[in-house]
Amino acid sequence: MGLVTDAWTTTSSLLARDSGAQVTVIEGSSFSLGDRRGDIVPGGSQGLFVRDVRILSTWVMTVDGLVLEPLSTTQPDPFAASFLARAQAQDAAESGLLVERRRYVGHGMREDVVLRNLLSTPIDCQLAIEVQSDFADLFEVKAGQARQAIPSGPVAAGGDARVERPGDEHTSVVIRSSAQPGVDAGALMWHVSLPPLGRWETSLEVVPTVNGAQLALRHPAGMPVEHSVPAVQLREWREGSPLVRSSSPDVTRVLRRCVEDLGSLRIYDEAHPDRAVVAAGAPWFMALFGRDSLLTSWMVLPFDTSLASGTLHTLAEHQGKEVVAATEEEPGRILHETRFGPAARLALDGKSAYYGTADATPLFVMLVGELRRWGVGLDELRPLLGATDGALRWIERYGDADGDGFVEYARKTAGRLANQGWKDSWDGVSFADGRYAEPPIALAEVQGYVYAAYRARAQLAAELGDRATERRCADQAARLKERFNQAFWLEELGWFALALDGDKHPVDSLASNMGHCLWTGIVEEELAPKVAARLLSPEMFSGWGIRTLASSMAAYNPMSYHNGSVWPHDNALCAAGLMRYGFVDEATKVATAVFDAANHFDHRLPELFCGFSSTEFDRPIPYPTSCSPQAWASAAPLELLRTLLRLEPNAPSGQVNCAPVVPERYLPLFLGPIKVGPVSVSIDVDRDGWIARGSDQRALKVASGTVPVSH
Repeated sequence: MGLVTDAWTTTSSLLARDSGAQVTVIEGSSFSLGDRRGDIVPGGSQGLFVRDVRILSTWVMTVDGLVLEPLSTTQPDPFAASFLARAQAQDAAESGLLVERRRYVGHGMREDVVLRNLLSTPIDCQLAIEVQSDFADLFEVKAGQARQAIPSGPVAAGGDARVERPGDEHTSVVIRSSAQPGVDAGALMWHVSLPPLGRWETSLEVVPTVNGAQLALRHPAGMPVEHSVPAVQLREWREGSPLVRSSSPDVTRVLRRCVEDLGSLRIYDEAHPDRAVVAAGAPWFMALFGRDSLLTSWMVLPFDTSLASGTLHTLAEHQGKEVVAATEEEPGRILHETRFGPAARLALDGKSAYYGTADATPLFVMLVGELRRWGVGLDELRPLLGATDGALRWIERYGDADGDGFVEYARKTAGRLANQGWKDSWDGVSFADGRYAEPPIALAEVQGYVYAAYRARAQLAAELGDRATERRCADQAARLKERFNQAFWLEELGWFALALDGDKHPVDSLASNMGHCLWTGIVEEELAPKVAARLLSPEMFSGWGIRTLASSMAAYNPMSYHNGSVWPHDNALCAAGLMRYGFVDEATKVATAVFDAANHFDHRLPELFCGFSSTEFDRPIPYPTSCSPQAWASAAPLELLRTLLRLEPNAPSGQVNCAPVVPERYLPLFLGPIKVGPVSVSIDVDRDGWIARGSDQRALKVASGTVPVSH
């Protein structure tokens, strides 16, 4: 077996130089990153990850010690990939050995392997798969900081192979094969004899035990893949999604890609297998994030309300109950993220949730109210009211710790997030001259979210006949709006401050955050025209979207994460805010710019892209480490479509309002059916006007007419 060991020394270096495009296969919180051969190459970020642990750091196939030559890779579903390659067996005059690998990921991995002899002469060969596990934490791998421990290789265990984490009996991997392999020199090996035109196959199962619990594969060997739970769930998602048609093939492809990606980003709580939530992004953020999941669920509402419902109920179950400095947990606070890897648990004192976010808590209340507007019944929402009121108590007691009427943040423990709004990078909040704001920091958009949260709770209380809560929340909203417009408006500059710093000084940068303030309605009507003009000014609008920070600011860098880049979800909320205040041309300009940008990313919007002007480059410039697909970027086109349709449901009042301003180049456009409570609504827009139809006009009045479309 020494030959195999020596071969791995040679082939590993070859693979490192020629790994090709990376292939991601994902299901829930499990995913594999590998190359186009199907191999997982050691020494980088590739691996099979389950519950934030890399359970395979090497999975490399050879035939007679030689790596495979890739032919094609296909991905029929997010959780599946097929790899075709050819191999040169040592006793064959030419390459006539075809290798098929079909991979299915979910709570581990199943890989079906088929060797086919395409020659008229027999082939004898040794098939091997090098296997190693370093059991590294996901975030350490992502950051390139995985501990340089010697990876563990497999040992024979009965008819299986087993890899154990040294010193940890609770974490291991079992590898089963329908054709029992030999185990030696860190590899699984099979001697394969193929007659002319013969075929050999085996099915491998990689089954992890994480934190003492052995997981059940989502695609076990022998089960037809189409009958697996992930396949059924994805099929139901596709079949249940509304149809979108546009005369623009690009717009149609973008919207269809959105729906497909959002389906792949759903994860399920094992305690509630019928409850879907949306993860933040693939592959590194396949976990529940408060802010990301809430905003994504909001933007998906015209297509699906179950994600919002599942996200709210799950977040409510994890709502803060006590004061814990290490995790920044506080009573009523909505979490920032959940994590299960060893490094995360160590950093969080054994906990799996971190709560350091200022905006998830008011966004939670906002989404409860919005679900009601989309027709979710009061009986379904009633169990969330306790969490909703707990969130408002957090806003008033902990969020506004100094009692000045604004929600601020300041991290409680060194090493945690210094900035706790959506621009949560360390340099995400700066003055116009480049100085960084000192905490406690009150962000402009967070005050808008709090305002909208109070209004949402007031409307729910009105429906329930709770006049005292209705009055209290409405009064709180009105007072906050007045204070906000006084404290944050910079009259001499003509825009809203990005934030107030710890000394209550306005952070005077021109940034996109004030577009979120339009979205929530906290901006006074007379100030809105100046905000709209600033958002669409050359220093803010790149031609591909609104920048996070104006090019005139000292901290501006179009290649930065939050200081001059363009984020699709940010633009979607800005466009919705512009439309809310009646700035139709401005909102349409933003929407069409983002749709145009998507065409340059194979119709899949990334998390962000660089903020260079469209006059400088004829296509948007990618941001190097942008997540894709990423949840709120995937959902952004759906929100933009809703904005262009001016689609506003109000199920409690028994009506849906719609007044499309769709650009002519997207016409004709059709959307439907979308669900508003029990009623299905379809919308047709063409150059002559539009019509909206409801399946039951008695239950829900749908506005319709011939309002001219945008030209």
